[in-house]
Amino acid sequence: MDVNEIKEYLRIDTDIDDGLLNSLVIAAKEYLKNAGATKTEGSLYDLAVKLLVAHWYENREVVGKADKLAFSLENIITQLKYCGDEE
Repeated sequence: MDVNEIKEYLRIDTDIDDGLLNSLVIAAKEYLKNAGATKTEGSLYDLAVKLLVAHWYENREVVGKADKLAFSLENIITQLKYCGDEE
């Protein structure tokens, strides 16, 4: 997944945060791996990466509310974890 897909998803028109967005994509993929996601390709996986990146990009405050991951993201991770490569 390239940074332009993420920028389109987040509706970002500038290149100023490209480095940050690349870092967040790498971290999101690592997060999903550590969460037990065995399926690392496909539209559901890409959506999970985009949701994580969007969440982390939009909630960068050091102190503040510690939001739990969205319910839909938790369900996507569960599917990536337990559903095989049946596509």
